[in-house]
Amino acid sequence: MACSFLSFLAVLMAASACLPPPSTAASLSFGEGYTQLFGDSNLALHGDGKRVHISLDERTGAGFASQGAYLHGFFSARIKLPSAYAAGVVVAFYMSNGDVYERTHDELDFEFLGSVRGREWRVQTNVYGNGSTAAGREERYGLWFDPTEDFHQYAILWKPDRIIFYIDETPIREVVRTESMGAQFPSKPMSLYATIWDGSSWATSGGRYKVDYKYAPYVAEFTDLALRGCAVGGPATAAAHRTACAGAPDGVDGAMSPAQRSAMEAFRARHMTYGYCYDRVRYPSPLPECSVGAEAAAFLPSGDARASRRARGGRRHRPRRGGGADAAL
Repeated sequence: MACSFLSFLAVLMAASACLPPPSTAASLSFGEGYTQLFGDSNLALHGDGKRVHISLDERTGAGFASQGAYLHGFFSARIKLPSAYAAGVVVAFYMSNGDVYERTHDELDFEFLGSVRGREWRVQTNVYGNGSTAAGREERYGLWFDPTEDFHQYAILWKPDRIIFYIDETPIREVVRTESMGAQFPSKPMSLYATIWDGSSWATSGGRYKVDYKYAPYVAEFTDLALRGCAVGGPATAAAHRTACAGAPDGVDGAMSPAQRSAMEAFRARHMTYGYCYDRVRYPSPLPECSVGAEAAAFLPSGDARASRRARGGRRHRPRRGGGADAAL
């Protein structure tokens, strides 16, 4: 076990020597790029607006959003999650256009799911396109670090042909656009959001453990908020947006080096605890973009990792059947 973990860390270190160009994106202060959504005094600014604290208590959660919408780009933040008992708590860092396209919205999520004391936070990524929440493309992972002890970078690279999720500059998931996905590949301008909210009904062990407000307030800290994308505005048509944003913003490439791809494969082999491509209960036939090989033997028909894999990646929880992080709003 120790040798396996050391090998995994060695792969990550090799990948970090080839940092993706988007990692150079400059951060903005809160006033330069963001606005509060809800939570009144549960959102607090520190360090001249460079750090944002959002908290959950018995009254409310909190959230903020980018002032504008973007079509493709690189979006990131360094986040520190609440410590101690955090069952039922959900912290989300995501892109969405649900406020504009109520029935056909797109969404790209990092969702952080709290747990009971002594057990790890879990990370879930979601990809929804054109209102496709019924065909959820969720994956869930354990982490190789404690996300409550320090800040770690979480990033989304969104291009016309692919989406890549990063943790600390290590790619953890790549979604390549295929013809069969059609409009279910996110393709409309989205804003960036960050929220903290009560997900007691599903977030921890399928709702078995609820938020315990005697431990409140639960505080999530954000810093180094970066927006590097093609900003769009007004009622322009989708075709006009695509034309205006045909080229990638300066410094946003996202080509994955061999070392980065190896790091992604090592992460997924060690830390994935649920994958929709392996879920035969929800999808008797895999969705068209899924390429399922011998690795499927490591997963149960439910899509959850088998016990030996969970021992490496952490405890399993059932994936949410929700409408994305926008449910908080």
